[in-house]
Formats: sequence, C-alpha cells, structure tokens
Amino acid sequence: MATIDVFNHNVPAESDFGYSQAIRSGDLIHVSGQLSLDEAGHFLHGDDFTAQLEQTYANCDKVLSHYGASRNQIISQTLYVVRLQHHAQAVLAGNRAYFRGHRPVSTVVGITELTFPGQAVEISFVVDTTLPA
Repeated sequence: MATIDVFNHNVPAESDFGYSQAIRSGDLIHVSGQLSLDEAGHFLHGDDFTAQLEQTYANCDKVLSHYGASRNQIISQTLYVVRLQHHAQAVLAGNRAYFRGHRPVSTVVGITELTFPGQAVEISFVVDTTLPA
C-alpha cells in the first residue's frame, strides 16, 4: 500500500480553499500550482513578470526541498501564463535558467487571468523520486 505525504506552505489560502501544495503518493509527487507568494501568503511582484517567475520557481524549490527531491526529478510541468505572447521570451529564459539543461515534458497555456490581481504565472509539476537527483 502506498503512503501519502502532504506538504503545505501554511498560507491561509490552503485552508480557505481546501487544498495541499503537494502530495507524495509512492514515488510520485504531484504539486499544485505554485505562484509568487511570500512566507505569509502575500502575493508579490504584481507588476514584474520576471520577478513573479523567479519567486514562483523559488516556491517550487521549497516543495522539492521538503521531499529531498531536485529539479532533475521533475518529469512534467504545466505553466499558466497571462498574456503569453507578451511574456513568451521571459518564460523561455526563466525555464532554461531554472532547469539548466534538464528537459521535463512541458505544457504552456495562455490564459486570461489568475487568482490575484496582477498575477501572470502559475506552475504545477510532477516529480518522480526514482530518478537520479
């Protein structure tokens, strides 16, 4: 029987909305959409896409760290981007910088809006802990 390990950032939205940031089931970790939040759950960088993307990836790293996983174990990611054509080059540059040569499968979806005013990016991903870190 697989064990389940749940991770949260302990921000108000988790209990308000009723979700977890990540759930490990067996060797896979499924991670909810990460975004540009600080430790208290305040949205950051509403006017700066690149800074939002960097903070979002930093929050991804917090989830990975909790599980002792690395970026090289991410097998799939989905990015949701407001004004995708406008931000496309920043998305490409941020993705390359974050993964440094690792190439998970990736879907980028252009959307009209996200949860917070000014929010322009959200990233969910799946991790396979059997892969080399």
